[in-house]
Amino acid sequence: MADCIHNIGILAHVDSGKTTLTEQLLYLTGAIRRAGSVDSGTAATDSLSIEKQRGISVRTATASAVYNGVTVNIIDTPGHVDFAGEVERALSALDYAVVVVSAVEGVRAHTENILRSLDAANLPCVVFVNKTDRAGSDAASVIAELHQVSSRVILPLSEIGDEGSDASFVSTVCGDDFARRVTEALADVCDEAADAFLCDETLSGSRASELVREEISGCRLIPVLCGSAKHSVGVKELADFLVEYMPSSERRATENLCGVIFKIEHDKTLGKVSHIRLFGGEISNRDEIELFSPDSPVRVSSDDEDKPVETENDKPVKEKVSQIKSFSGAKYTDSGIVRGGDIAAVCGLPSAKTGFFVGSLAVSESAKLVNPFLRVRVTPSDGDALKIPSLAAALGELSDEEPYIDAKWENGQKEITISTTGKIQLEVIDNLLKERYDLSANFSPPTVIYKETPASKGLARASYTMPKPCWAVVEFLFEPMPRGYGVSYHGRLPSNQCFYRYQSHIRTSFNSCLEQGLYGWEVTDFRCTLVGGEHHTIHTHPLDFFVCTPMAFMNGLSQLGSTVLEPLLKIRVTAPAELSGKLLSEIVRMGGEYDSPITALQNVTLEAIVPVATSMDFPARLAVLSSGKAVLNQSFYGYRECRDGLEHVNPRRGVNPLDRSKWILYARGAYQTD
Repeated sequence: MADCIHNIGILAHVDSGKTTLTEQLLYLTGAIRRAGSVDSGTAATDSLSIEKQRGISVRTATASAVYNGVTVNIIDTPGHVDFAGEVERALSALDYAVVVVSAVEGVRAHTENILRSLDAANLPCVVFVNKTDRAGSDAASVIAELHQVSSRVILPLSEIGDEGSDASFVSTVCGDDFARRVTEALADVCDEAADAFLCDETLSGSRASELVREEISGCRLIPVLCGSAKHSVGVKELADFLVEYMPSSERRATENLCGVIFKIEHDKTLGKVSHIRLFGGEISNRDEIELFSPDSPVRVSSDDEDKPVETENDKPVKEKVSQIKSFSGAKYTDSGIVRGGDIAAVCGLPSAKTGFFVGSLAVSESAKLVNPFLRVRVTPSDGDALKIPSLAAALGELSDEEPYIDAKWENGQKEITISTTGKIQLEVIDNLLKERYDLSANFSPPTVIYKETPASKGLARASYTMPKPCWAVVEFLFEPMPRGYGVSYHGRLPSNQCFYRYQSHIRTSFNSCLEQGLYGWEVTDFRCTLVGGEHHTIHTHPLDFFVCTPMAFMNGLSQLGSTVLEPLLKIRVTAPAELSGKLLSEIVRMGGEYDSPITALQNVTLEAIVPVATSMDFPARLAVLSSGKAVLNQSFYGYRECRDGLEHVNPRRGVNPLDRSKWILYARGAYQTD
């Protein structure tokens, strides 16, 4: 194996040709004998039956090859926005990304989201403008769009001949032209390039190359290359550029054992398989390693003087590795070891979940691409209640692979709920339930996931001192915060007032309370401070604070009030100019807010913020309204207070702590839900 390793993610909006590019890169490197086809279902990285049937990627796939002495691990990610969670988690494993953009369709909404996420994750990237062979190809327009949507410097490095035809070809800019383009492009971000440019001089070729590497690694520059993956045009030029200019795994190397699980899959023979990117150290067969869960939903500023004690849930889990598989092409091979900088499939970690860290906590910026805002009820298709536990277990296992599914079920309930990002994801879940678990399910029409937040500032208190032996008192201060703040937790009491281990129990229980508020929705956008608490040296049992904390939490929401928040979408519509009035009427009807329309040539472009609840059927209405001529891009925008005047209540799972007597029995295991 080569000493130098590149972990590459191929990212794109759906139908931009990223899986085709992956196939061509694997073929170029000799990892596969023939480049497969997405349309014919022969792509090496599309293994699920639904991927072969629909011709789209729905799961992240990893393949490996060696090119010019460099080990290249390629992570092919789904392009459809329904599976953006796969892309989000893949970012944690990458050294850099190759963003594929169609030269015909241009920069789409999901492409913009990807570029923003790469900025948030501090990851270098290169853009490959694909499909230059197709009629309507306009690489120059794509490059102009990239200048508008990206904060990084754009550096085009391809010359295209016969664009828009099957005879199209590309060449990479080199020599004096390369040095000149680099000097001009970097003049705004590099003093050395600026001095040369102002003196009407050009950087030397070697210095220009050094600066390109530095600026790419520093996430200040995006090189752009062009080609046609379908005809393998520009693929070799891209591969040469990657190994020469893009950063290796050394950029994210650590001295200690440190890695991240970016994918979980379940194999009939191997069981649970954890795909791990290791940043430092090494893991061998039969090693015992520590697993750390990702950060809890409650964030705590490190500079808070009143930072609370760590929770017991933060302790790592130790488990033994049974097998380690490396990748040869898109297939597994036994390796028995994985070293820092590389990627491997590790078996024998039953507690592993997607997003868990290995060895120690990985230091990386978050990059959020997904905000599931739809919820679906799932029941056995034949109505047999005895199958509900098996269905819940299967959906729980799928939630290990895709955490955003977030399957929830309380023993005794007759239905399970899952989060979803769209219809295609539901098709995939349905397909996996049938193929892997031999289960058939019915899915209800999706409903909107609302959230809630404390309506005012005030205290939340409860005492649990009867019936003895028990003694726990908890008092919080709730303070509403701006939209998008999330939740923060603060406060530490003297140990003689409330033992630190009990304060740890309070915080752990508080985290669980966030899942269901006064109206049954997740509670967010507030600051919680532990301002009071009390234990008894004789009567307090360690579990008492797990009984008391939910009562204090719900008492606070009941007394202070809870405001329901609705999810919003940002939409951009480009349509014939004569439809401008009708589009504005549609946005007003949905309760949206819009900017002034922009008219160019014979089209109008309109941007607006609309509620999810009123816009779910807007794509279909727009298609009818425009006779299919309108182009719609939409992405999640955020939450705001509900303005529809309706009461949105989500049925509660389990017993409500506001029903004090029943809750105490339920929390102590003396009462079961029906």
